[in-house]
Amino acid sequence: MAGLAIAVALFVLTHFILSHPLRAPLVARLGEKGFLGLYSLVAAATLIWAVLAYRAAPTQQLWVPPLWVLQVGGLLMLIACILFVGSFLAPNPAMVEAGRLLAKGTAPKGVMGITRHPMMWAFGLWAVVHVAATGRLETLILAGGIGILALVGARLQDGKKAAQLGAAWAAYAGSTSYWPLGAQLSGRLGWSRAWPGVLPVAIGLALYVVLVMAHPLVIGKATGAVPWS
Repeated sequence: MAGLAIAVALFVLTHFILSHPLRAPLVARLGEKGFLGLYSLVAAATLIWAVLAYRAAPTQQLWVPPLWVLQVGGLLMLIACILFVGSFLAPNPAMVEAGRLLAKGTAPKGVMGITRHPMMWAFGLWAVVHVAATGRLETLILAGGIGILALVGARLQDGKKAAQLGAAWAAYAGSTSYWPLGAQLSGRLGWSRAWPGVLPVAIGLALYVVLVMAHPLVIGKATGAVPWS
């Protein structure tokens, strides 16, 4: 189990270090494409190491999840699929070309009305669901590490965008929320903006069905989230 913990820790820490303190000096030395190549190589290597360590780790059951946990987990995974799909279908200043999008006065659209970090929250929900639904220590380490990387990384990304883009980012962030539905609960956006749109829901639902059906083939165990899985 120690090998898994080390692999996951390196996967998470190298992401944080390369994305923040080392990004600027490495881009200056390697160029943007060179940095992205290095970043991708390190990310792939550490992820593969973590997955192999997870497969080699002994099973250690911490708790036995009741059926309702699996069923609630199924609903959360459907939401995660919608957020994930929607992150590709709406302008997302938190991800790429923020300056150009903000110069157009981009208001939050689609899933961006739910959270300005839909992809990161999709991974966060995936992590929570898999930790709760398995109750195993090795899943807690791997999925927990990925969840921490996604949600803490999103917070750090907010700080980086604020430093880079100043008032333009502050204006955009003021109309959205890091937390899902935070803008609605605070009154900054109406509840109608919590609807992600027909296309993200339709494609997200299709992705969810595919994942549930493929789960026994890829993972070797049904999700248990729905009776037919």
